[in-house]
Amino acid sequence: MQVSSLNEVKIYSLSAGRSLPEWLSDRKKRALQKKDVDIRRRIELIQDFEMPTVSTKIKVSRDGQYIMAVGTYKPRVRCFDTYQLSQKFERCLDSEVVTFEILSDDYSKIVFLQCGRFVEFHSQHGHYYKTRIPKFGRDFSYHYPSCDLYFVGASSEVYRLNLEQGRFLNSLQTEASESNVCDINPIHFLFAMGTAEGKVECWDPRTRNRVGLLDCALSSVTADTEIEGLPSISALKFDGALNMAVGTSTGQVLLYDLRSSNPLIVKDHHYGLPIKSIQFQHQLDLIISADSRIIKMWNKDTGKIFTSMEPEHDINDVCLYPNSGMLMTANEAPKMNIYYIPVLGPAPKWCSFLDSLTEELEENPESTVYDDYKFVTQKDLENLGLAHLIGSSLLRAYMHGFFMDIRLYHKAKMMANPFAYEEYRREKIRQKIEETRAQRVQLKKLPKVNKELALKLIEEGEEQQLSKKRKQKNLPSLLKDDRFKVMFENPDFQVDEQSEEFRLLNPLVSKISEKRKRKLKILEELEAQGEEEEEEPEGKASDAESSESSDDEKGWVEEVRKQRKLLRQEEKLKRQERLKEDQQTLLKPQFFEIKEGEEFRSFKDSAKKQKLMKKTLEDRLKLEEKLGTLNVSDTTVGSKQATFKLKKSEQQRKQQEAEKRHRQERKTLRRSASHLKSRRGRGRLFH
Repeated sequence: MQVSSLNEVKIYSLSAGRSLPEWLSDRKKRALQKKDVDIRRRIELIQDFEMPTVSTKIKVSRDGQYIMAVGTYKPRVRCFDTYQLSQKFERCLDSEVVTFEILSDDYSKIVFLQCGRFVEFHSQHGHYYKTRIPKFGRDFSYHYPSCDLYFVGASSEVYRLNLEQGRFLNSLQTEASESNVCDINPIHFLFAMGTAEGKVECWDPRTRNRVGLLDCALSSVTADTEIEGLPSISALKFDGALNMAVGTSTGQVLLYDLRSSNPLIVKDHHYGLPIKSIQFQHQLDLIISADSRIIKMWNKDTGKIFTSMEPEHDINDVCLYPNSGMLMTANEAPKMNIYYIPVLGPAPKWCSFLDSLTEELEENPESTVYDDYKFVTQKDLENLGLAHLIGSSLLRAYMHGFFMDIRLYHKAKMMANPFAYEEYRREKIRQKIEETRAQRVQLKKLPKVNKELALKLIEEGEEQQLSKKRKQKNLPSLLKDDRFKVMFENPDFQVDEQSEEFRLLNPLVSKISEKRKRKLKILEELEAQGEEEEEEPEGKASDAESSESSDDEKGWVEEVRKQRKLLRQEEKLKRQERLKEDQQTLLKPQFFEIKEGEEFRSFKDSAKKQKLMKKTLEDRLKLEEKLGTLNVSDTTVGSKQATFKLKKSEQQRKQQEAEKRHRQERKTLRRSASHLKSRRGRGRLFH
């Protein structure tokens, strides 16, 4: 069982872990459970709760006893009995199921809409009846008061099939070109259908007239959303008598009050994927919406995210078990996922042991840190000499590195650096001594790393102390800030004064510091003389100051130019040294082996081939048409037909020429033999 937490909401994945194959005997299963800890700890809530390849739809019967799922391959339906925690039956079908509906309280009456326009009815014993609708269907709903099935699909009509009379009734003519989904309100039985144009049409089944139209495509476009193309309706669900949730193909969920044409709230999944399913959770007023990648639970009044789940495989359908905190999903994988969220509600009565199990887990939380494993990067592996283990079972890839056994890590580290412990011990002793020294009276000492920077910061601190009298803000010093402490302790943070950036920036910094020192001297002189001139406390006229600043600017510009010239000269010297080294190095001849039956061609041919491979397919086809190796022609149907002439190698040509010569020699031998026979026959006749 896997536990995850988001927004302090714990989600228990009951289907996590490996599943055992069906063909294994009980003896082998018991042996595997003894050996493998993961198999022993896994929870198999319902036995064989999976499909052969993919599961597409999953539903729960109204009495809560049966869970039904459809999938492939081959197309089939499986029914699971929750009271027995196992599979009750399995039925194979002729074609894939688009969707299905359980009409009765149990599994005795089921309707399947299949992809081949077939509608198949099943009873308790099995297949009962099969009929066909005029157009391909995408969804259907059952109207209980009139026993009508409403089918929507690749047509502007809504087909009605009455199950009491056993015949098709007059269809509903809509304005939509195609319809994707439909639903019937369980209280007042209003029929709603979502169209490919992004609209929702509402019909009254009693009068068979349209009573409302909602333009959801226009309402889904907000200031925060980015939509490409026209959004169509991909999901539809009623909640009570007045609320309706609509999902679009661009990943938005719109919550409507039927009395208003504007949505109450628009929720974006931010993935741009069609909404697959919408469910309502009434205990906490939540909406559970899912696309193929994520399941989101959010408050229907505020739109605030409650929690979310991202399964490993793409989602096809989501089913919320009624009056509980259990959630089931049909995925693009054989195993169907089961999640239990205690915050949503209690566990169902057929698996009530989950409540006590989760309570025990919450009382004794396990640490999620890998205590027995060490995280290492690829650089660490190279330093330890274990780079050859990448791809083996001893390393498990994770993010930008690998997890490895802590025992193996310690052994490798001891072999790579046997004196590592002694160095670690010395470093710890040094740190302890420095901590004891810190308690004594400290003298002003410069740090070992970045001494000049520290001296500059100390001078700036003294300037701030002087400027307190001028009512200026006192900024904190970097030397006293713990966040920047490592900058003056770790040698990796040493400022490189020979770098290009430092050398170009240094003239400006030095000029600013000189200007600051001059100002300080002027301030000290003014204070000593006791002059009370508030307008210009620096003691200089503005003209003199501006001229001085212009002179300073000229000076540091000249220094920057000098530094640039020096950098260029250094680059030239480096280039000359590289050229000398290249000239001194002798190129050794390289030998290449040619396979048997192949002739040597110049390296220009390989370069031509590489250039040809870089060209687009269209350019290559045009070139081959010019050479005559390709012929493209139009057929009578309107499509294109291309014929190729394969290039023959020298070995194939020689072989064909030898075969041709051999055939000619055999022909001449046969002719000469037949000629000799005819001559002998004539000679006998004459004798």
